[in-house]
Amino acid sequence: KAILIASPGFVKDQFLAHMMADAARNGTRVVLENKSLFVLAHAPSGYKHDLQQVLQSEHVLKRLENTKAAVETRALDSFFSMLNTDPARVVYGKSHVLYANELQAIQTLMIVDTLFRSHTLEERKLYVQLVDDVKNYGAQALQFSSLHVTGEQLTSMSGVAAILRFPIQDIDDV
Repeated sequence: KAILIASPGFVKDQFLAHMMADAARNGTRVVLENKSLFVLAHAPSGYKHDLQQVLQSEHVLKRLENTKAAVETRALDSFFSMLNTDPARVVYGKSHVLYANELQAIQTLMIVDTLFRSHTLEERKLYVQLVDDVKNYGAQALQFSSLHVTGEQLTSMSGVAAILRFPIQDIDDV
């Protein structure tokens, strides 16, 4: 686990110093004992959309390599890379992902958490079953937070996508 503090300039350094001084003054042991978990990173600006760039930097990736956010970022990067180089090995959208699941072609399923909070029970059951199916045949299922930058990107593409084990030709006919 890690706590990422990113900002342009020296704001991140000043914030960490202030937080540590405040923790020492107030005797907040939890903060002081976990000082090593804090990761400082440069961000181009203070806007939320720059978080993706921060998460892709080498320094941050090394420190966060085993965290959920890093795994999701790598998976989404692989998806977009493959979408450009080998589009027959990726699918997105409900119908295409469900078809790929029927063929057990999914290697990595990426699904945003809002789909599990759908208004209809049938829709929620469908996505729970999809995740169970994918895990049962040995593939990876990643649940993205809709509040994270990667989750927002996935939401913009229907909320569900997959990297495939093998290419599926003519999937547009589905």
